Order: sequence, then structure tokens, then C-alpha cells
Amino acid sequence: MTLVGKKFPDLNVDAMNEMGDTFKVNVFEEAKNNNKKVLLFWYPKDFTFVCPTELHAFQGALAEFEKRNTIVIGASCDTPEVHFAWLNTPKDNGGIEGVTYPILADSNRNLSSILGILDITNETYDEATGTVQVEGDNVTYRATYVIDEDGVVQHESINNMPIGRNVNEYLRIVDALTHVQEKGEVCPANWEEGKEAMQANAKGTAEYLASH
Repeated sequence: MTLVGKKFPDLNVDAMNEMGDTFKVNVFEEAKNNNKKVLLFWYPKDFTFVCPTELHAFQGALAEFEKRNTIVIGASCDTPEVHFAWLNTPKDNGGIEGVTYPILADSNRNLSSILGILDITNETYDEATGTVQVEGDNVTYRATYVIDEDGVVQHESINNMPIGRNVNEYLRIVDALTHVQEKGEVCPANWEEGKEAMQANAKGTAEYLASH
């Protein structure tokens, strides 16, 4: 079930930063209380392979997101302590040293379960033990959310484990959302900042298509 058009879950989650501080982050409140957009991206596991390339890519674009009034938050189901160990591992050894944005530690899987982004392919009830057993890694897919200043989800996408994200696409989405908010126009296919947008009516569509 998609969250697009709905409020992001109002939930406190443990987080870690590069200073070794463990604290609570509520993504919904980060947007509302700071009057900022939030780019929240989930990745499967610390100390893996595609994941550090993505965390460094978002760090490399952090100033661009900040210029767009957007907070970047990473997230996985690892514990805060594991996050801190990875944050202290050099880049040339597969680590994420130098990453400065907060990373959620959803180790109890409360938020990721609500979002429905866990890699669980099947669940079975074991009568002998009275437990539910799952198939799959029970870690998150590469899910990404763009949340507006009111805490409403404006974009949601999910990649499977081996497929890394293009950070520039999320900058484009933030730009498009800002354009819609400020100009009242809609953004056509392949729109980028500085390109022509269109009015959301039949005349606007016809005029745009006639010139493109």
C-alpha cells in the first residue's frame, strides 16, 4: 500500500550520528517542526556492498539538498552501535566515514513494518513453538521517500537489493515538488529545473505538446 498523498507515520525511532550520539528521530516531526522537506532513504545492511556507495552519494549531494530546504536521513534495521562502527570505518575499507546526516536504527522494525518495505517472502505459524517464522532476510529494500513540509509523502520508490539509486533523480524530484508548490504548474515528463512546465488543464497540455 502506497503512502503517497498520506501523512508519514508519526513515530520516534533510534538514530545515530557521526559523533556517536544515540537519539530519537521522528521523520514526520522533522518535516513539520522545521518546515523542511525530508529525503528518507532505506538500505538493507551496514557493512555490505552497494549500500556504502549510496550513503556516500547522498553525502556528496548533501549541500544540494540543503540548498533546497531538504533534510537527508538514512535508515536501516541495524543497531545504533553497528551504525557507529560503520561510521568509523574508512571509505577505502568499505566504510562510511565522513557521512554526517543521521541514520535511523530501526532495529525493532517498527517503522519499516508499518511502511511494508521488509524483505519477507513468506510467513508461517509454527504450532509447536507458537511462533511466526519468516522467509527472507527481514531487512529493508532500497525504499526512498520525499516528504513535504506538512509531513505528507510526495514520492515513494523501492529498488530491490542489487539496484543502486541515482541521487540526482531525487534532487530532480525535490525541484519538481518545489516548482509545483511555488508556481502552481505541473511538471511534464523529463522536466528539470529551468525547463518549461505546464498548466494543469487541456489548453496547457496542448500548448506544451505543440512546442515539444
